[in-house]
Amino acid sequence: MRVLSGFQPSGKFHLGNYFGSIRPNIEFQKKSDVSFFMVADLHSLTSLKDPEELRSSMRDNVLDFLACGLDTEHSVLFRQSDISEHAELTWILSTVTPMGLLERAVSYKEKVTKGIAASVGLFTYPILMTADILLYRTDLVPVGKDQKQHVEIARDIALKFNNAYGETFVLPEPQIQKEVAVVPGTDGQKMSKSYGNTIPLFGEEKEIKKAIMGIVTDSKEAHDPKDPDTCTIYQIHRLFLDLPGAKALAEEYRNGLPYGDAKRQLFEQCMEYFAPMRERRSILQKKEDEIHDILQKGAKKASGVASETLERVKRAVGLI
Repeated sequence: MRVLSGFQPSGKFHLGNYFGSIRPNIEFQKKSDVSFFMVADLHSLTSLKDPEELRSSMRDNVLDFLACGLDTEHSVLFRQSDISEHAELTWILSTVTPMGLLERAVSYKEKVTKGIAASVGLFTYPILMTADILLYRTDLVPVGKDQKQHVEIARDIALKFNNAYGETFVLPEPQIQKEVAVVPGTDGQKMSKSYGNTIPLFGEEKEIKKAIMGIVTDSKEAHDPKDPDTCTIYQIHRLFLDLPGAKALAEEYRNGLPYGDAKRQLFEQCMEYFAPMRERRSILQKKEDEIHDILQKGAKKASGVASETLERVKRAVGLI
């Protein structure tokens, strides 16, 4: 089984990124024959226009993934822009992709509504994502609910190509972990940089504490019973715990745990949980050459697979 996951270097990671994507993807590397982890820097150009910010985000995000436990002996970590086959396959796939399929993409409409420029690149984003997936003959694509449609579009495009030119592509399946598909932010909405409601993954201790202590709550008195199912503090805290621990914490809420105490418990849990990762990240930060080598080795491995796939595609359509 092959797994592909990508992340856009468009800012610093937060708890939503970790529990919704980073941790599940790192768990998948233990189950897969090979996992491809792609820094989706080409995708980020649809929304990020500052070159220095892109470079900085890319460096930070790679460090974060490695600090969180990505095993580069088993997994392939690479930059999308290092593999020219992504752009070339995107063009070929665009010739079999119906306009109506892209017009139905919910993500495009949502991003335009949020103020992102309605560029051709943003509109054809699903085709590039399809190329990303199909190049590595991917079986499973771990994604959040908001990206599920893009994997379904990738299946549709792969089917259209296979029907037109013969069996060429593996049909990928989306993989969503329902219990952590949506991580709430400090205001109760989905945690997102766009909403300004995030808790930083590797921020300064003061920054993390400020974010957690600022979680929005209802007007219940300190020792009133709280409903863990509707409490944002609990919904975030339970992600750190196993089932018995989550049940025990839920009981504390029902017994009147004050919100201030609940926030302090969450802050302490957060700092304890990420302490080993913060230490690893601090060490890795001083090894820029090592990080560069990891990305170069990853690019070489990824390119080997991608070039084989593209050659098959070119033969199928008559370019070879």
